[in-house]
Amino acid sequence: MSKKTDGFVLEPEAVKLMEKYNISYPEHGVAKTAKEATAIAEKIGYPVVMKIVSFDAPHKSDVGGVITGLTSTKAVQEGYNTIVESVKNALPNATIEGVLVCSQAETGVEVIVGATNDPVFGMILMFGLGGIFTEVLKDVAFRSIPIKPIDAQEMIEEIKGLPMLTGTRGQVSCDLGKLKELLLSVSQFIADHPDITELDLNPIRVYPDGIKTLDIRIILQLP
Repeated sequence: MSKKTDGFVLEPEAVKLMEKYNISYPEHGVAKTAKEATAIAEKIGYPVVMKIVSFDAPHKSDVGGVITGLTSTKAVQEGYNTIVESVKNALPNATIEGVLVCSQAETGVEVIVGATNDPVFGMILMFGLGGIFTEVLKDVAFRSIPIKPIDAQEMIEEIKGLPMLTGTRGQVSCDLGKLKELLLSVSQFIADHPDITELDLNPIRVYPDGIKTLDIRIILQLP
C-alpha cells in the first residue's frame, strides 16, 4: 500500500483493498483532468460526487475537496476546476493525484464503522449511527478484534439508536443482515492487515436491501 510519512492511504487504493472483503462502494473512477472527469460521470451516470485525491488532504471536506449533487457535464467540469483550485488555495504545496468521481448514493440511514489501536486491548472495532449520534451523543459500541457473529449482532443491538435501523413510526427496517456481514468483514480485514492502525468508514448508508460505504480512510503504522 502506498502512503506518505503520516501513513495515510489514498482513498481509491483503500477502496480497492476493501473490495476484496465485499465492502460495497459506489461505482467510481479517478480523473486527472476535467475532461476525464466528465467521461467518468457520463459512464457511471448522474448525479455524481467528486472528491480530491491527495496525500496532503486526508480530511477532504476541510479544504473544499468534496462536491456533491453534480447532474451535468458542465457541472462536473466546473466542479473539477473548483475542487483543484480550492485545495491549492488551502494547501499551496499539496500534490494532487486526481479527483475521484463517484456515483451519488441514495439517501439512507447513516452509520459509522471504525477501528483503532488501543494500547491495552489492541485493535478495537467501533460501530454506531452516523452524524450527531456519533459526534455528540457518543452512541457507539466497541469490541476487540477479531469479532464473532454474536459480537456483531450485539454491537448492533447495543446502540440506543437501534430503532432507526429496525424501523420506527412506520419506517422500513434496514438490512441488518448486511450490516452484520459488514462488521465481520471489517474485523477480518483488520486482522489480515496488522500494519493498519486506524480505519474509518464514514458514512455508510444502510437501506432496506443492502448497504454502501461512501468514504474510506485508512492509516498505516509508521516504520
